[in-house]
Amino acid sequence: MVNRPGNVPSHQGAAEWIDKAIERVGPHARRITLRGDTDFSLTVNFDRWADRVDFVFGMDASKSFVERAKAQAEAAWAGLKRKPANPVKTRQRAENVKEKIVREREFQNIRLQSEQVTEFPYRPTKCRREYRMVVVRKNLSVEKGERVLFDDVRYFFYITTREDLTATEVVELANGRCDQENVIEQLKNGVHALRMPVDNLVSNWAYMVMAALAWNLKAWFAMMVRSKDRRAELLRMEFRRFLHAIIWLPAQIVRQGRKIIYRLLGYNEWLKDFFSAWEFIRQSKFA
Repeated sequence: MVNRPGNVPSHQGAAEWIDKAIERVGPHARRITLRGDTDFSLTVNFDRWADRVDFVFGMDASKSFVERAKAQAEAAWAGLKRKPANPVKTRQRAENVKEKIVREREFQNIRLQSEQVTEFPYRPTKCRREYRMVVVRKNLSVEKGERVLFDDVRYFFYITTREDLTATEVVELANGRCDQENVIEQLKNGVHALRMPVDNLVSNWAYMVMAALAWNLKAWFAMMVRSKDRRAELLRMEFRRFLHAIIWLPAQIVRQGRKIIYRLLGYNEWLKDFFSAWEFIRQSKFA
């Protein structure tokens, strides 16, 4: 995490910190994939990064890219089927009230009709080698009330080194970075890492990193839970709920002979996972 002035472009100095992240994670990971939006498509670094890691970055829809996408034969496009956001349906979906109001008041509305995906090789001018460019074509209709005003087609581009994934899987991998917005929200409102309580960048940076460790400890604890489903739920859990479920447990401390007994005075559905993780940590004997 880096604390910088608010008027600094997001990509400025990013390559240096990406390199540091690779060095930090490299010895502990079997494979590393960098992900970022168009601001982080720093093509001058692509060849150097490709020698060490994989990456998938968004690319600006420049005129030349759009023309090349339009030149693709229709047979080269395949339907893009996205996974449902909530694959398990536990209750009936509520009525989309917002959509109803937009139609009744005849606000302009953009609706997605279909998506297709294709790909072609591309070598950036600052690179020596070609990379895989995956293109998403969104077919949209612009509506006003019940009337369709016109159709619109937009293109989105992703450049990647991943040859082991289908084009659809590359898009899913690239879009998965959006989950970082949830992490940022939790750092802001969950662990309060972005409160900036003092008057200079360096001190606020140190505060931000220390507070963020609470979120990292939550993720680490979740990885200690043996049940795959419960582990995933803990990883997605908001920090405030995690505090109530795992941390703020009412307990009585009893000193008896040469031992200390922690007697839990309440029960919740996460206690079995708490003890499961505790036993796993105990048996692992982390140094």
